[in-house]
Amino acid sequence: MRSYHSSVLLVLVVTSAWAQSGNVLASVPRIQASGEGVVQVKPDQAKIDIGVVTQAPTAQAAGAQNATQLQSAIVSLRAVLGGNTEIKTTGYSLSPVYSYPQNGKPSIEGYRAVDTIEVTMDDFTVIGKVIDAATKGGANEVQRLQFTLKNDSSARAAALAKAVHEARSNAAAMAGAMGVKLGRLISLEQGASEGIQPVAFTAEARVAAVPTPVQADTIEVRASVTLTMAVE
Repeated sequence: MRSYHSSVLLVLVVTSAWAQSGNVLASVPRIQASGEGVVQVKPDQAKIDIGVVTQAPTAQAAGAQNATQLQSAIVSLRAVLGGNTEIKTTGYSLSPVYSYPQNGKPSIEGYRAVDTIEVTMDDFTVIGKVIDAATKGGANEVQRLQFTLKNDSSARAAALAKAVHEARSNAAAMAGAMGVKLGRLISLEQGASEGIQPVAFTAEARVAAVPTPVQADTIEVRASVTLTMAVE
């Protein structure tokens, strides 16, 4: 029986000590500061969203016409880019098109089919040729051209380092203004908004005598952090 009471006493003492430690940590004066890091890098990959939009009296006719134009556009793209280029479907829809008479009920006057593919490439010198080949081959929408990175790990690490340095400098500035010194680090959290900020380019379909001019720019990789430090 005596041994049982000793065990209970030990648990109570440890629990009490842990609670006191938590209370002390919660009462430590602290400063919270945020920082953001931005790294400018050259893109090494481009992605183009190309669309085919067709309309016909029936759903079957719209779908068939859309498939024919899309296949023609893909053949034209392969001729420019070669067989190893990544081309994948990113969207497809088939929907009725309504007419709305002034004094009558809406009625279906046809069907619209929309198919979107994404083309990924490493060679930026052929981007203009790709846009023109797609439109000449049957595509009638160039929805987006996006420059990005194949792997952003090193750029992200550099942006995070800058963000931490800025947050630490902000904390030091606030501590200096209050006449206190920074102590130990309590917490460091990575923000949710970091990542690549791609450069986007949009254009409508066109058939040109010369390739569409496209100039790749630098892109931004962003990171943000929030740190909490004790003050003395």
